[in-house]
Amino acid sequence: MATAVTFESLFSAIKPVETVGSIPAGTMHGQLRQDSRQAEQTDVFVAVRGVNADGHKFIPTLNGRGVAAVVCEEIPEPDMRDPQICYLRVADSAEALGLLASRYYGDPSHRLQLVGVTGTNGKTTTATLIYEMARLEGCRAGLLSTVANYIEGEVIPATHTTPDPLELNRLLARMVEAGCTVAAMEVSSHAAHQKRIAGLKFAGGVFTNLTRDHLDYHGTFEAYRDAKKSFFDSLPDTAFALTNIDDRNGMIMLQNTDAQRRTYSLRGMADFTGQIIEQDLHGTLLKLNGNEVHTRFTGHYNACNLTAVYGACLLMGMDPEATLVNMSRLVPVAGRFQTFRSTEGVTAVVDYAHTPDAVVNIISAVREVVGDNSRIITVVGAGGNRDKGKRPIMASEAARLSDQVVLTSDNPRFEDPDEIIRDMEAGLTAEDARRTISITDRRQAIRTAVTLANPGDVVIIAGKGHEDYQEIKGVKHHFDDREEVEAALGISR
Repeated sequence: MATAVTFESLFSAIKPVETVGSIPAGTMHGQLRQDSRQAEQTDVFVAVRGVNADGHKFIPTLNGRGVAAVVCEEIPEPDMRDPQICYLRVADSAEALGLLASRYYGDPSHRLQLVGVTGTNGKTTTATLIYEMARLEGCRAGLLSTVANYIEGEVIPATHTTPDPLELNRLLARMVEAGCTVAAMEVSSHAAHQKRIAGLKFAGGVFTNLTRDHLDYHGTFEAYRDAKKSFFDSLPDTAFALTNIDDRNGMIMLQNTDAQRRTYSLRGMADFTGQIIEQDLHGTLLKLNGNEVHTRFTGHYNACNLTAVYGACLLMGMDPEATLVNMSRLVPVAGRFQTFRSTEGVTAVVDYAHTPDAVVNIISAVREVVGDNSRIITVVGAGGNRDKGKRPIMASEAARLSDQVVLTSDNPRFEDPDEIIRDMEAGLTAEDARRTISITDRRQAIRTAVTLANPGDVVIIAGKGHEDYQEIKGVKHHFDDREEVEAALGISR
């Protein structure tokens, strides 16, 4: 998949501050590696300081294995070097890996109209719909998302929101090879902070919103925000930067960007405006820049996502009239406000909401439609080994907005699910607690919620959405909220 590249061309993508040894001559026949265990004859190894391990510690293990070159931030002492290896010292090896990966795979992002989407909520929906709109426009397109990666119609399972630089560029190169001209991708805060997107050329960037998430990694909300902002800071002046000005951090994203600044809003004046005319649980009549279009999406937050998609498509050069027609043909992303209805009239909504703000959004969206005429029963949990601070907030918000709540297990990972539930219960008032049931077994929790529902009521199952597994003590067991909902409602496939 990699293009034929000379060592000289490969290393011209970075700016070494020091080189020890001679840069190999000729074409590179080996691989670009970031895992020292895989590095072998004629390979180039990049030592990156990761979250769990520092690649610099493993540089001496490469001696005598025929590795051609090592890119690092610290060159080993003379007695620890292999005289056959060329060592190149850089200021930031994580950034260098991105630049080298792009060059190694033939700079595929330069041959695509690549649009990145970042924010706390709405990334998957917005990126996926931009991809779908490109295909409806007649373009061959690719997608890199939390749910799955797509190269035209081919599905490639996703393991991370944003892959590592080598995998990322490999997938982009495959898109180019498949004739794609457009690609949409989610840009996570981790990816921006870890420089996974270094070396990529973006045609545009979209900001959805910013609320509390991933503080276990970033430490503070400000650091989390700045990681998102760094994506816009890196955009070239040929790109567009489209931001949500209804979010208080929206304009912050544009403070230092060289890109063309554009805005969207559901509340006031902007380059792209959206307005909900009417809606039910199965769709919304939306007005975009004064033009009405019926969509199959529900809720204020989805109207916001669709306005972002509309703006991005026009900024990408798509025909305005065709864009409106194509938007009416879009369908919701798997596990995002996915509705199910029993013959008795009970409706269930499965959604990926796993942050306090997302929980508020999904429950509020349902309440906007059903009003006070129907009860809302919300099933919600919180993931293990993640930001513990959001657990009581999620429970509190679910209880505040729902008529009844069932607290349950999500992906406990290596934590005790009962302990996680107790952390959530700490956010409940005495009144909240009287309307809350705690059931650790997620299957039983979903079935109990459905049993409690009367005709006309809505059961919301939040947290896992598209995921088809539950991770317990490091093992992924098959579990799909959608399958469980269908079974509980008596819906046969």
